[in-house]
Amino acid sequence: MYAVFRTGGKQFRAEPGGTLRVPTLDVEAGDTITFDEVLLTSDGDDVSVGTPIVDGATVRAEVVDHGRDKKVIVFKRKRRKGYRRKQGHRQGYTEIRVDEIVV
Repeated sequence: MYAVFRTGGKQFRAEPGGTLRVPTLDVEAGDTITFDEVLLTSDGDDVSVGTPIVDGATVRAEVVDHGRDKKVIVFKRKRRKGYRRKQGHRQGYTEIRVDEIVV
């Protein structure tokens, strides 16, 4: 069984017992969170596709940890002008463990 849900402007595939890194959520570690925007659910042969969301379907997960990803270097330059800019960026994430998918 799996479900596709949306959070932070991105879509994620969730399976019970699996862990995911989603964009930073304002929830403490150890708390339970429920995602209501479920776009698709499947349990083997039956696939339910929402228009745009599946009615009554939720994904329940536990927040494991918060962190920041590896640094990405953003480098800009213009040839022959002496213009160079270097900037780093680290995206924050929340790691969750999917407990159950309710259809």
